[in-house]
Amino acid sequence: MAAMDGKPMPAPSAASQHLRKLMEAGLLTSEWKGRQRWYRLASAEVAEAVEALSRIAPLAPVRSMREATTAAKLRYARSCYDHLAGRIGVALTALLQEHGFLIDDQGWRVSPEGIAWFKAGGIDVETLRRGRRPLLLPCLDWSERIPHLAGALGQALLERLLACGWVREGPVRRAVVLHADAAVPPAWRPLLEEALTRANAPDPAAD
Repeated sequence: MAAMDGKPMPAPSAASQHLRKLMEAGLLTSEWKGRQRWYRLASAEVAEAVEALSRIAPLAPVRSMREATTAAKLRYARSCYDHLAGRIGVALTALLQEHGFLIDDQGWRVSPEGIAWFKAGGIDVETLRRGRRPLLLPCLDWSERIPHLAGALGQALLERLLACGWVREGPVRRAVVLHADAAVPPAWRPLLEEALTRANAPDPAAD
């Protein structure tokens, strides 16, 4: 789970056997940085599988206020390998569907209106479609139990939001911080503001 942001990370020597088994199974890759070995997830497909399995894994007990704060930040907004997840990721994906930009028709696809919306923000859907990676995939969010957008389009969207500063990396690994006043593409602002409003709404399940 710690490697779910897609970045390499060091690991304690006590976990070497466990990490070796994960590498043999094709779930992790590694590289040397100086005298230390760093590990990362092998692919986006591995990340999506881990995210899905997290739905049925028992929740880790919260033993301190710090752990509770970290868990809340991850549930609100986080990176899932290379795309946006958590309440904000789910809200944004749902709004793309409600506005008719993403169509769920025996599999997800981008509508002509969606192609225009992404292009207005600097993302060329047709170029992404010609790549080796699937254009868009539903990735079942472990905390919200609802899919968020993954695939090449999900990656491009997060990269664009990071580039314009609407999403920024925070002090908690994987958790991201949102900045509503960032200079986002004008065509994107209404939907992004709507996504923030929805993500910030009280959780009915908490009542």
